[in-house]
Order: sequence, then structure tokens, then C-alpha cells
Amino acid sequence: MILVISFILGLFHGATPDEHTWPITFSYSIGSYSTKGGMKAGFSFSAGFTMQRALLTTLGFIGLAAVYREFNLDGPVYIAVGILMAVAGSYVLKGKYLHLPFDTLLHGIRHHSPMAKRVPLHEAHMHDISMRMALVHGLVAGFGFGAYATIITFVLAPQVPGLLYAPLPGIFFGLGTMLMQVAFGAMFAHLAKLKKLSEDDVCYLGKYTAGRTLYYGGMLFALVGLLVLVFPSLESFAFSTGMPIPNVDAVGLATGLVLSVVGVIGIGSLVHGLQKLKSINSREYCGTQQEIAA
Repeated sequence: MILVISFILGLFHGATPDEHTWPITFSYSIGSYSTKGGMKAGFSFSAGFTMQRALLTTLGFIGLAAVYREFNLDGPVYIAVGILMAVAGSYVLKGKYLHLPFDTLLHGIRHHSPMAKRVPLHEAHMHDISMRMALVHGLVAGFGFGAYATIITFVLAPQVPGLLYAPLPGIFFGLGTMLMQVAFGAMFAHLAKLKKLSEDDVCYLGKYTAGRTLYYGGMLFALVGLLVLVFPSLESFAFSTGMPIPNVDAVGLATGLVLSVVGVIGIGSLVHGLQKLKSINSREYCGTQQEIAA
């Protein structure tokens, strides 16, 4: 029964607008510009999320999760997620990524040139890179702590018969989330497959929308994280909706992030990208990324 309840809670978590799932899944899914790619994006993100949730319920069983009661980790999580989103978005938009020269600092031998060569997207395996980033995002975003995490960590996990079973509530919660995120990932990606658009048009539109959503959405996440660190009381402000369902019971900071990243930046970029298609030749830009940054 514990596992069944965990799975059902995961379904609700994946289906309700959540700042740790929807913005990231939207970005990677719509960037894949195919229903299958969107499902893969939802799966990749949720796989990392599931691994973290398994760790979380294990900590809950052995009592270490009391740390979450003492410290508010939402601010640092927002900042970490925001930085990851911005880095991924910068790569999609500009073909640049953050490189930390640990090899040089450790007096190692330089093993590659600092120059980057632009190649067509299908040759650069951009989809594979995005899916790996989605997996990392899931691992980081899983450290956010909301109503559902509280239930599986403090209520369900301590009731399992032993430490060996402790990861299971988190795994089943993650699987429930994964099922819904795969479905929503397919839905988000299908938005990019609009009628009367060529393959190059859809490719350009997907990358344009995903890049801007990750880049500017990441900046917004990091900014909100800093504000939460400085003003923790911001998270307590919310307007009740009267619906007794976590994530939709009130409109607060988390819901505002979802609406801002997905609704304003994401959908806004999609609309703007459609307008730009009227004045450009997508075949020239989809592979080279030159005009996408603009």
C-alpha cells in the first residue's frame, strides 16, 4: 500500500504545475521538435529525478531528512537549476558552453584546442546532449522540497520494514512522475510540430524556443533563488485557489515561476519564433545556429 500511494502521489506530482518539472520538461521537449523526442526528454528528466527521490526516502528512513526541517533549501536549488538552465540555453542559442579548465589548474596536459567548430545539428548529436542535461537537471531539481516530498519522506518512508526497502517509496513516486512527464513531454513537443511547416522550420522553431526558455528561464530561476535566500518569507506569500490539491491549492512563488517560464518566456518565444520564420530562411540557420541567438 505504501508503494501504491507513492506511485499515485507521483502521478499527481507529474500532472500538476510544478516549478521543478514543467519548465524544464517544456524546454527540452519542445527543443526535440518531435513527439518521440519529447517523450524521451520527459523520461530523461524524470530518471534523474527518480534517482534523487530514492536517495531522499532513504535519508527519510534513517532520520537524516530532518535537515530539511531545519534548513530551507529551495533558494539554493533554484539557483543551481537556474545556472544549469542558462548554461544549456546558452549552448543551444550561441553554440557556447561553460568550460572549467580543471586540467590546466591541476598542471595537466591540454588535450584539446579552445576553438569550437560549428557543424550541423544532426552531426553534433544535439539531442543526446540535451537528454544528458535533462538527466542532470532531474537530479538537481529533485532536491526541491514540497508537499509531495514531505509525505513520501516523513510519512511513508519511515513505515517500510527495513533500510533495504527505504528507496522504494521514492522510486515509485519517481515512476509516477515519470509517466506523467513522458505524456506531457510528448504534448509539449507536439506543439512544435505545427502544420504547414517544413522540417527545417520545425527544427529552427524548436531550438529557438527551447534555447530562449532555458537561457532566460534559468536567469529567472537564479534570481528568484537569490531573493528566497535573502528574503525567506517570500515563499509564504500565496493566494488560495480553494482547490485541495498540492501545487494548485494556491498561487505563490512556485506557481509564479511555472507561469513565467512556461507561459510567458516559453510560449512567448514560440510565438516570436513563428513570426521570425516569415522573414528568414530556416534552412540556412537550423544547422549553424547563427541567427537563433538573435
